[in-house]
Amino acid sequence: MLARTAPPLRRLAAVALFVGVLLALATPAAGRVSAVTAAAPTTAAASEPVTLWYFWGEGCPYCVLASDWLVDLRADHPDVDVREVEVWQDRAGQEQFVDMLRARGEEPSGVPTFILDDEVWVGFSEAVATDIERTVAGRLAAAEAAGEQPVARDPDARSTLDLGPFGSVDAAAQPLAAATVLIAFVDGFNPCSLWVLTVLLAMILHTQSRARIAAVGGTFLLVTATIYGLFIAGLFAVLAVAAHLRWIQVAVALLALSFAALSIKDYFAYKQGLSLSIPDRLKPRIYRGGRAVRRSDRRLPATLGITVLFAAGVALIELPCTAGFPVVWTSLVTEAGIVGTAFVSLLAVYLVVYLAVEVAIVLGALVTMRATRLQEAHGRTLKLVGGTVMAAIAVVLLTDPSIMERLTGSLAVIGAALGAAALVLLVDRARRQQHAG
Repeated sequence: MLARTAPPLRRLAAVALFVGVLLALATPAAGRVSAVTAAAPTTAAASEPVTLWYFWGEGCPYCVLASDWLVDLRADHPDVDVREVEVWQDRAGQEQFVDMLRARGEEPSGVPTFILDDEVWVGFSEAVATDIERTVAGRLAAAEAAGEQPVARDPDARSTLDLGPFGSVDAAAQPLAAATVLIAFVDGFNPCSLWVLTVLLAMILHTQSRARIAAVGGTFLLVTATIYGLFIAGLFAVLAVAAHLRWIQVAVALLALSFAALSIKDYFAYKQGLSLSIPDRLKPRIYRGGRAVRRSDRRLPATLGITVLFAAGVALIELPCTAGFPVVWTSLVTEAGIVGTAFVSLLAVYLVVYLAVEVAIVLGALVTMRATRLQEAHGRTLKLVGGTVMAAIAVVLLTDPSIMERLTGSLAVIGAALGAAALVLLVDRARRQQHAG
């Protein structure tokens, strides 16, 4: 149920800050992945040369940055043997890439990827570069110290994000973990999906059966989340194919800016002109579907079957309204070169966080046996907040997407957007009060 105790914007900013603090504690050294094997940690022998493997892909924007940095690394440490292997076009390079990672207990998840002895780094950022330089310096110092063994790193020292019953995610191996949590959380306050959910809850509460409400609400959320996840996965598949084309990246960012502009416009001119809200002509269908679900004289299995159909139809109706954040998020993921199981785990995090808002509403309805429908004023405020955050991320996509790979960068971008939205709300409220006076 939509809480009456705090405005959506205040709640959103407070929880976003709380999530950011938790992630700051959980990801102290983003970017590094220590190989986990059954054997004891391996060390570099003092007599062995220091060899840094660099796996990259033709057209990967982060690989360009990594290659420029490697020029400086070679200049600073001429004794390091840097071996570059292209993996997107070169099949032999792909096989070597996979073999070397699996030998260290890892699976390919993106480029650029660096391997030094038993250490693996995925992606490229300032944190990654600093950690590689520190490791290289340590290996070189060990090689110079006759008879001394280098200090072994703990291969189990991972930074993980605990999702409770949903498992955990290695945040160090996922440079976009923080951005995923923050973006999904803001996306969870989508006014279209919240309006439909509150309408459904208001109808089925008449049954006065908590078991029935939980079954219908859970089924509804499961179906809509599944369709949403399939949509995001499909969008990612399309973008991943053409991720190396700069004009595609620019087009996606401009599309996201268009979504953002329409959302912000709806705050000032709700449903005037082009809008991403649910059309009024489709709302009677939603009401009819909700009434079909709430019939208490129908057996529960039949009711759940109708709920599945209702949820699938609603998910398709909502899609134009909810597609903005999946567009910017999948673009960030493809820009970072994240693929395979790494993408799947990030998508799981996205859906869990996205659903958390709606799960809280269903739980609130179960406890209080009441539901408050989303009002126009709430919807307009959420559109302003969501549109402002989306616009900020779109600008980052056009300028420097790597900003969102760092926790501090993600918090700064989304925090600045929330601050801008709050400022607009305060100015608009003052203007209305002045006119009213």
